Amino acid sequence: MSRRRRPRWRVRTVLPLLLGLALLIWIMLPLVPVLLWSAAGAWRAPDVLPSSWTADAALSLAEPEVLMAGVRSLGLGLSVAVTATVLGGLAAFGLRGPTPGGSPASTRLIGFVMLTPLAVPPFALVMGSNVLLLGARAPSFLGVLIVLTVTALPYTTYMFVTALASYEDRFEAVARTLGASPAQVVLKVRLGLLMPAIARAGFLAFLVGWSDYITTVLIGGGQFITLPLLLGSAASSTGGEQLTAALSLAMIVPPVVLLILLARRGARGRTSS
Repeated sequence: MSRRRRPRWRVRTVLPLLLGLALLIWIMLPLVPVLLWSAAGAWRAPDVLPSSWTADAALSLAEPEVLMAGVRSLGLGLSVAVTATVLGGLAAFGLRGPTPGGSPASTRLIGFVMLTPLAVPPFALVMGSNVLLLGARAPSFLGVLIVLTVTALPYTTYMFVTALASYEDRFEAVARTLGASPAQVVLKVRLGLLMPAIARAGFLAFLVGWSDYITTVLIGGGQFITLPLLLGSAASSTGGEQLTAALSLAMIVPPVVLLILLARRGARGRTSS
């Protein structure tokens, strides 16, 4: 009997590893030309590899204009992450049950309104918001932050709604029975149990702010320059393949680093539990 079970155990172990490896190759393979272009001095067809190499594109990332654009992108991504995560959590708790004095139908209506940004084309949403923000004379950063928060809100709300579907209120009741104050219940029990959802929602909202182009161009009006704007400018110019590749890598690194940090923290949390 033990001999018959070994092949099944091996298949169940090896197959997920092979699928994971294939998925990793599928994701990383398109990055190989980008890596080569970022260090290529000249690369003409039909050459398989660049005929010369240079570090000019990588060194251009240290220019003040690029660094400031990176700081703006990072600040915008973090601002959208914090704002959309907080609002998404509040919306999810509001959608968890009927609204005070309301009915389940009103709760479904609120949920439908929260998800409407996903159904509206981004360009239409941005153009309509741009008219309102120009009339209100809102600063460029504030206007971009408001629109991107609306764009990210359905994702953060969904993350919290999913987490609250399996949330147990009895843990809070036990903490109150043991003498915990309302603040301690919220900070140590509720936030502790919802921390994975907070991390996922914050990461998705960060991606919305970090990688946005259309909203920043139209709402920012060319005054708020971020890395995606520099990347779009480099990609639209002729002979800018090296700079485009270097900026693309610069756009990829921060989200990957953040994802690795969140994954490591999640692994530590599961180990400690």
